[in-house]
Amino acid sequence: MIRVARNLRRRRGIATPHDPGHAPRTTMKIISWNLLRLSGATVDDVAALIGREQPDVLLMQEATHMIDTLAEHAGGHYWRTLQPGRVHGLAIWTRSKPASPPRIVPLPAGAMFRRIGLVADLGPFSVANVHLSHGQMLNRRQLRRMADALPEHAAILGDYNLVGPPLLPGFRDVGPRFATHIAGEFVPLRIDRCLARGLTCTGAHVLPRATSDHRPIVVRLAVAQKYAAA
Repeated sequence: MIRVARNLRRRRGIATPHDPGHAPRTTMKIISWNLLRLSGATVDDVAALIGREQPDVLLMQEATHMIDTLAEHAGGHYWRTLQPGRVHGLAIWTRSKPASPPRIVPLPAGAMFRRIGLVADLGPFSVANVHLSHGQMLNRRQLRRMADALPEHAAILGDYNLVGPPLLPGFRDVGPRFATHIAGEFVPLRIDRCLARGLTCTGAHVLPRATSDHRPIVVRLAVAQKYAAA
């Protein structure tokens, strides 16, 4: 079940430039961060990141109940749902309220765990938040399932646990080309990624490592001009 934290700013009648009554941005700044479940980033860490970086959307993997007060700290709108059988799951924070709550997409299951994706409709395009399996054939199957569930203009961000090319037809790898995780404290890996279809990426970079074992990735996305002009 998705939990929604109430927006204290709206309860107090404080208007912001990104309230639902305003037109959505055509280019959106999106951050994806694996929080490292119970021992990593706290709600204060996440709220501080929002304050510094001012994203339109923040996608979180390995989010626990300890992050559920995020909207009270940072304003905005927040949803979280557990990965099946786990104490952590996927969470989405948005500055402007989407037209509908994020939807859950079941993904192909591995031998030990089932996985889901979480999709938010941002208006001009949709974003999917994923934390894929470690199996290199399985996580590519999960990507294909996720792609099938998305509209024409969409991006898939998150912890892919994937090494090498994603092999996902129709999507381009537009995320930053830097290592985001160090396996076993020795092997740098770029496993936090962004694949996009029908979108233009106008900027991509990684943020410094902080309280998690993953570095957040940042992308700026907009509907590609040839589609926007149609």
